Amino acid sequence: MSGNIELLNTTLAAAKAADRAALIAYLPAGFPTVDGGIEAVKAVVAGGADVVEVGLPHSDPVLDGPVIQTADDIALRGGVRIADVMRTVREAYEATGVPILVMTYWNPIDRYSVERFTAELAEAGGAGCILPDLPVQESALWREHADKHGLATVFVVAPSSQDARLATITAAGSGFVYAASLMGVTGTRASVGAQAQDLVGRTRATTDLPVCVGLGVSNAAQAAEVAGFADGVIVGSAFVKAMLDAPDEAAGLAAVRSLASELAEGVRKR
Repeated sequence: MSGNIELLNTTLAAAKAADRAALIAYLPAGFPTVDGGIEAVKAVVAGGADVVEVGLPHSDPVLDGPVIQTADDIALRGGVRIADVMRTVREAYEATGVPILVMTYWNPIDRYSVERFTAELAEAGGAGCILPDLPVQESALWREHADKHGLATVFVVAPSSQDARLATITAAGSGFVYAASLMGVTGTRASVGAQAQDLVGRTRATTDLPVCVGLGVSNAAQAAEVAGFADGVIVGSAFVKAMLDAPDEAAGLAAVRSLASELAEGVRKR
């Protein structure tokens, strides 16, 4: 079975045709439970998310701040496994029909086997992977199998990336480019900053791929600001925090749906 890279491409193109940015939501698999995590994905899509990133919980998530680290820890203590991540992708995709990517560090894939991981992700209906710590120069094996299975390979670029480096990264990627708005880890911020707009401009000079901005966006005003210069707005920690702060799972699901609705309105006010 082929993966859903084309669904991702058409979804991002449809948002552009509607003169707006896409809203991309991040939620970890297995948080607060596997079933609860699947329901959370459904909730953010019901609220207006166009694309969802499902995080593969990791014990040492170098890109992630304390909010997502806390959720990952809950998921890992709950016994989440790669099979649960695949189940989350499958059930979320079947229920919503939106592109579902997995965001993961390289070590779990390497240990699991690249061939097995890509085949299972495609079979589950996944659209691809975001790989924040996989160097482009070491990505040939991954890209070979991702291409074979119809999966996008999304690389992360940062404000520190030089223009020549940006060109190398974007030439190897597919689906979209994940532009980290600032140097540091995930988390909500008071402002997203001018660095992000500069990075998007420099990245666009190297590629026709959509450029989507993450790290720091947590409310409708910030979403509207980023939507003014990016093709997609990526929100993770704000959704996870809403779940963590809720008194129970039902309240958490209502909170993330409401936040997704606010953010979806924000990206339409670019």
